[in-house]
Amino acid sequence: MIFKSLADSYTLSNKVKIPCIGFGTWQSEEGDEAYNAVLSALKAGYCHIDTAAAYGNEESVGKAINFYLKNSGFKRSDLFVTTKLWNADHGYESTKAAIDASLKKLNLDYLDLYLIHWPNPLKFRDCWAEKNAESWRAMEEAYKAGKLRSIGVSNFCERHLDELLKTAKVKPMVNQIKLCPGQSQDDLVAYSKKLGMVVEGYSPLGTGGIFSNAFMQELAKKYNRSIAQICIRWSLQQGYLPLPKSVTASRIAENAKVFDFELDEADCKKIAKLEGTEIIPARNPDEAPF
Repeated sequence: MIFKSLADSYTLSNKVKIPCIGFGTWQSEEGDEAYNAVLSALKAGYCHIDTAAAYGNEESVGKAINFYLKNSGFKRSDLFVTTKLWNADHGYESTKAAIDASLKKLNLDYLDLYLIHWPNPLKFRDCWAEKNAESWRAMEEAYKAGKLRSIGVSNFCERHLDELLKTAKVKPMVNQIKLCPGQSQDDLVAYSKKLGMVVEGYSPLGTGGIFSNAFMQELAKKYNRSIAQICIRWSLQQGYLPLPKSVTASRIAENAKVFDFELDEADCKKIAKLEGTEIIPARNPDEAPF
């Protein structure tokens, strides 16, 4: 698939369009930092914003979105907004309340995408599959009621997806997992796509350590691009939907300029197999201490 701008999109299984790059807000602090970062992203042309209840910044993210909509001429339908269910809120009633709480904090009438953030929370480790099924039922109801335009999961492995599909009436449309150089998770990506999901990649820049990698530095010189641009471009060429994050306006804008060059296939393969002490592996969700 060839993308030419931030407004180009993947199509979810329910025909909803999801812009090909999202702006991530993990570790953007509530208050001015998250607000200014999101506003900078919107001004730079991003139309897809990703947050989560666990990030603690939904109010600032929503404030920036609503300010931009009021002052830019853009309509709500021009933007795609994602948030996620946190671990403490798994279960039918808790999920219903969590959806409404996120809508209130974001000050939005609907969400474009809502995800179960983690499949196996510590709190529900002995009944995770049952709790996921309950949460999914609440999400399906909110989807059918128009509160959510699409629903999906995050950090789900094959075993978690299989359990969810035993009771789901609406199949998940997205799986958001860690995807970055050295972390291609090929089997899980292929399995998720086989089930009809778009695969989003969080931490596409490797949470920062990637910038000290010698091979990535060589590629930056070869293509005359930043390492961040190389990472994001690689994600697109792999068929992922990357969610780059920054709180610096110049870097936010720079990270969007990835549509006018292409990485060689040989370089893409080397990026996927990248090794080094700075490459932090994806967390096993069944062992996450939260």
